Amino acid sequence: MIYPQNFENKIGFNQIRESLISICLSPLGQYFVNRMQYLTRYDLVQKLLHQTHEFQGLMVSGADFPTQHYFDVTEHLNRAAIEGSFLEVRAFFEIKMSLRTIRQALTFFSQAEETLYPNLRALGESIQVDRHLLAAMDKVVDDNGAVRDNASPELARLKADLIHQQALLRKQIQAVLRHAKASGWTNSDAEPTVRGGRIVIPVLAEYKRRLKGLIHDESTSGQTVYIEPDTVFELNNDIKDLENAYHRELIRILTTLTNQLRPAVIDLRKAYQYLGLLDYIRAKAIYATRIEATLPTLHKTPAVKWQDARHPLLYLNFKGQGREVVPLSLTLDKEQRILLISGPNAGGKSVTLKTVGLLQYMLQCGLLIPVAEGSEAGMFEDIFIDIGDEQSLENDLSTYSSHLQNMKQFVVLAGRKSLVLIDEFGTGTEPQLGGAIAEAVLDKLNQQGVFGVITTHYTNLKNFAQRTPGIVNGAMRYDHKELKPLYQLVIGKPGSSFAIEIARKIGLPQDIVNKASNLAGRDKIRYDRLLEELEAEKVEVEKRNRELATQERKMRQSAKEYSDMKQLLEESKADIISEAKQKAKLLLRDTNQQIEATIQQIRQSQADKEQTKQARQALETFTQEKIKVEHRPAKKLSTAKGELVPGDLVSILGQDSVGQIVSLKGKTAEVLFGNIKTIVKTENLERVEGQLPKVKKEAPEPSRQGMNLTQRMADFSPTLDVRGQRAEDALTQLMAFVDDAIMLGIPEIKIIHGRGNGILKQVLRDYLRSVKEVASISNEHVERGGDGASLVVLK
Repeated sequence: MIYPQNFENKIGFNQIRESLISICLSPLGQYFVNRMQYLTRYDLVQKLLHQTHEFQGLMVSGADFPTQHYFDVTEHLNRAAIEGSFLEVRAFFEIKMSLRTIRQALTFFSQAEETLYPNLRALGESIQVDRHLLAAMDKVVDDNGAVRDNASPELARLKADLIHQQALLRKQIQAVLRHAKASGWTNSDAEPTVRGGRIVIPVLAEYKRRLKGLIHDESTSGQTVYIEPDTVFELNNDIKDLENAYHRELIRILTTLTNQLRPAVIDLRKAYQYLGLLDYIRAKAIYATRIEATLPTLHKTPAVKWQDARHPLLYLNFKGQGREVVPLSLTLDKEQRILLISGPNAGGKSVTLKTVGLLQYMLQCGLLIPVAEGSEAGMFEDIFIDIGDEQSLENDLSTYSSHLQNMKQFVVLAGRKSLVLIDEFGTGTEPQLGGAIAEAVLDKLNQQGVFGVITTHYTNLKNFAQRTPGIVNGAMRYDHKELKPLYQLVIGKPGSSFAIEIARKIGLPQDIVNKASNLAGRDKIRYDRLLEELEAEKVEVEKRNRELATQERKMRQSAKEYSDMKQLLEESKADIISEAKQKAKLLLRDTNQQIEATIQQIRQSQADKEQTKQARQALETFTQEKIKVEHRPAKKLSTAKGELVPGDLVSILGQDSVGQIVSLKGKTAEVLFGNIKTIVKTENLERVEGQLPKVKKEAPEPSRQGMNLTQRMADFSPTLDVRGQRAEDALTQLMAFVDDAIMLGIPEIKIIHGRGNGILKQVLRDYLRSVKEVASISNEHVERGGDGASLVVLK
């Protein structure tokens, strides 16, 4: 139930209805706007809301949805339903084009993803459009609304004959006109015209007897007469006959087409109802976009849980002025069903009340409402409103009497599913009695479990709300220093009317203000001052909260910047390490190539001592140059002179790796580099001071210059086993083996060749004796192979 009858006018819904009508594309949609009404069925309201929400999403996506040719063909269908009737060409054009729009809409939803527009797709499930009927209409009428010349063979023939005869007529009439102009019977700028469906020539009245023919008309002044020359009588008659025949053939075609359409009238009415609904839903979606409306979560039971709600009409009005509406947030539920709003005049109490009534009414009419995402709403069976002056001279009712009449209706009819809206509760009569009656009515409404929003200035009602479960105080905020409203709703405390303060501000004489204060009583003044102080404290708390929020945002920003900087440093570190590894790999490749080239040079020089020395010098120079280019000097320990003993820390001359001497044997030393032992000549070692660097568990990527030579030395085995090989292959392998040993400075090597017939041993020893760097060749100890192996000492 909606009370009173002029409810829509009171809350401004009539303006919304007018806006929707103006948005519609045709009377089809306007029809549904006019029928729009308050609904109490949850499933129906839910469906209407989702239809609008889906169409709103459709528009936002920019999809190509048909918006043309929304013709209302209701009258055409009514005429077509009558046996023996036929439709005009214009009617078939509108039907054809609008049916094409309907087909396009149905195709759009059928081809869209199933999850996108389920409610809009369901809307057209039972709609059918006969494509054969569309094709038949398209054969007769083109897309510009004109009859096609080839609508039938007879029509085409008649059209051709007409064109031919009209050409002959224009030719003859022009000849007559030229003669009349030459004779001076007509003006020089005269042209043929039509009178009574016949082509005639304008002739000056004094010469009308000179031109033979039939006078059809004369000008208003009587100075010109319009004559059909007798020479074109027959042509005009022929053309008239052809036009009549053409019209008869066209009527025959239209009659046939109407007969074809007549059986489909019932289906077509449903199709056009569908088109009207699309127009109506489209208008609601456009309006929802204008007011920034959303789809709240809808519940079956009464509830209001709105965030940032705005009055749509006020929003559009302010938007046009470049202003913003202050939104309101409120909750009505089982614990606090009735909101009692107090505060100064012009502070926004009535606007708040109207906002609640209008938005709830819009929602249950199937319209999206301007609230923030995440808002919730419920269903009410009734909405009652008492607002404005309802004084009636006819019924001899005063303003207060009309309010009492409304209170009577509310108390009698309102229940647990009703929403009651009362503005300026209790006013219109003596304050003490009016307040008492208002408190009694409020108590009754609360007992009946109604939901509501009520505005008042009465202190007794504020006190009643404070101590009564189910009712909660609310206040419209007010700047007590500037004495101007802030239009912000605060729930949980009552508001002050600030009457004394406002009177003082507008300049009412001070003695009057003081007397009014005394008359109001100390308790009342103290009460208002308390509210004023609470408001001031609230402003101060909000200010501090804003400052804290600003500081918190700055802290979060600083933390984010720190995190971003840390991430950047980590990424930079990773990039630097990656780059260093890459350069190390390149250096390793270059150094290995140089080593291979040096070995190759030594081989090619047949181990000539001088060339070997030059090659090694070139390798050393290359290494030093690499060190300079990379600008990465290795962290060296300080060197020291003196005799070497086991346990000393040493490094190979020109290298950075530091090892520890394990044992000494003549001019050679066994040195431990990391986990690898190697034999090195003592003359190639230098003692260093400091601590042995800790060896990492995971072998790092070579990053120091000279590590390639050391690695090669560590990987070199002083024993070569060539047993069972052909002499030629064994000799080739021995040559490379000896070259590596000489280049790396290995003092002693061992070749295992086996005994056999002694040929392999002889070939290998002959080659070794030819190498200048070989100091001596001897058999291995008997226990370790005897003459099956050769020990070679290098210089």
